[in-house]
Amino acid sequence: MSEHADPATDSALAGSAAAEVAGLSQLSSAALAERYSNSLLGVFGAPQRVLVRGSGCHVWDADGNQYLDLLGGIAVNTLGHGHPLLASVISSQLATLGHVSNFFTSPSQIALAEKLLEISAAPAGSKVFFANSGTEANEAALKLTRRNAGTAEAPRTKVIALEHAFHGRTLGALSLTYKEKYRAPFAPLPGNVHWIEAGNIEALRAAVDETVSAVFIEPIQGEAGVRLLSAEYLAAARQITREAGALLVFDEVQTGMGRTGSFFASAPVIPDVMTLAKGLGGGFPIGAMIVFGEENTKWLAPGDHGTTFGGNPVACAAGLAVIHTIEAQNLLAHVRTTGQWLREQLAGIEGICAVRGAGLLTAFELQSANAPKLVAAALDAGFIVNATDERTIRLAPPLVITTEQLGTLIAALPQLISAAS
Repeated sequence: MSEHADPATDSALAGSAAAEVAGLSQLSSAALAERYSNSLLGVFGAPQRVLVRGSGCHVWDADGNQYLDLLGGIAVNTLGHGHPLLASVISSQLATLGHVSNFFTSPSQIALAEKLLEISAAPAGSKVFFANSGTEANEAALKLTRRNAGTAEAPRTKVIALEHAFHGRTLGALSLTYKEKYRAPFAPLPGNVHWIEAGNIEALRAAVDETVSAVFIEPIQGEAGVRLLSAEYLAAARQITREAGALLVFDEVQTGMGRTGSFFASAPVIPDVMTLAKGLGGGFPIGAMIVFGEENTKWLAPGDHGTTFGGNPVACAAGLAVIHTIEAQNLLAHVRTTGQWLREQLAGIEGICAVRGAGLLTAFELQSANAPKLVAAALDAGFIVNATDERTIRLAPPLVITTEQLGTLIAALPQLISAAS
């Protein structure tokens, strides 16, 4: 038997698979939602809509309704939906070399690692580890920091995280996540994590001593409602951890890859470890851990960690396409100016009492309206937004969105706020 079936058979198989999906796409949203509930584990609850296609900053559901995607897959769809370059690069790489085990490497893996080291201003000797998601990148970072264990006489057993932090839902990452309702059902978790007030330099200074192995910080706490930490705080964290011998980890899973108008929200502060995911692949799953400095790459040796799919050629090709597009189209400047315009417009809307954010990661607080109700009203009106709590709406649209597109939300918000009050 040949390695591949003959072209006619290949075509028939492809047609069969496509026909199966196409057949489902012809069903109503209600019919598809029922089939979803019968076949998928309900950890996400009932889906708000069944989406069948996307283009640019818009998506369409199974009933033909169009939506402006102002969440971007939760800060994932960097270049929007169906971006032709990203689709072309992924298809080309998959046709050439789709997956190899990590007994081997590929040109796209090496090229993406080198590019990440370049744009992060990593010093000589820095290295990259690829994973599949932000949670996996944070798991790798937590394992690495466990190696900063001190000595038998003076062990480092504590990890410091911030109140309202979100680092993921697998057991290691979950142990760093602040919200009790996420952690409690799965206790006992990896222990000795201590949470301190976010943004308080003196609290950080008091908490970090020779018993601490690492400090985990999100430069902007996205799941907490886009809470920004100051440049002064990040710089102080670098100084405090260095003096105490603790490792500093910046979780840029949500904020990285141009989301805030620079490649990394923590720049120019350089940590010991940085974790990335979400926007890195533009919709294709990939995570990364950047380890800064030769002195930190020593913590993990061959066999200490691993992944089957992390760093596969297709994901790495997608990451490269995203970065090169951001650079070629000067999207960082676009993100800064567009995000500033958005926040200025939001601040002038009655019923909004606070606006905060950086680049195209923005949140606004409602004076009296209910945020989940506004999400539902916005969806009915053709806008995808997200509530992080009862009063806060988060926006993280594709980086290619225009002020004209955002203006349609601005025009609709007064009525949406009224409907949610």
